[in-house]
Amino acid sequence: MRNYRTQLLLLFFAVVVFTTEGVTKDKHLPLPPQISAAKTVYIDNQSGVAKVGDRCYEQIKQWGRFQVVQDRNQADLILLLSVREYSGGYVTTGGGTTGTIDSSGNINTTNNPTYTRPVSVDYVYLTVIDPKTGDSLWSDLKRRGNLYTGFHSATKGLIDELMKRINEDSAHSGDKK
Repeated sequence: MRNYRTQLLLLFFAVVVFTTEGVTKDKHLPLPPQISAAKTVYIDNQSGVAKVGDRCYEQIKQWGRFQVVQDRNQADLILLLSVREYSGGYVTTGGGTTGTIDSSGNINTTNNPTYTRPVSVDYVYLTVIDPKTGDSLWSDLKRRGNLYTGFHSATKGLIDELMKRINEDSAHSGDKK
């Protein structure tokens, strides 16, 4: 009887170990293929805080995965940093006209934009945008900390999370080949 219990206990632990390993391997939905195929990024800092953009740039350069470009038209991805959630349609400006690009790729412009929306700086948002469609490919937010380190650490945390996700997806796609 004792041998049977030992075998049953060992079987239970083996099931738990293998089940847990499978769960931890695939703990998130794979990223869209545009992200893994991208080579260049444009950093659009719409947070209103220069240090947010600087920290993002530092992290991306340190990682070495993407080349940062200065022209959004040359980018495979746009990294949008903001203090509010991206609601679709990437905003463009130029020549005194502003506009948005909807999910069908249509550009809607106006010469009289309104900028009356209040800005909250409790969170920093990072949205990865497909520049061809304006679609959000991935997004995350981090609550900022204190006045001195909040934006700095929130931005670093967002880039670290994106890097982790891309690295995990790359590792998993290598496992399947």
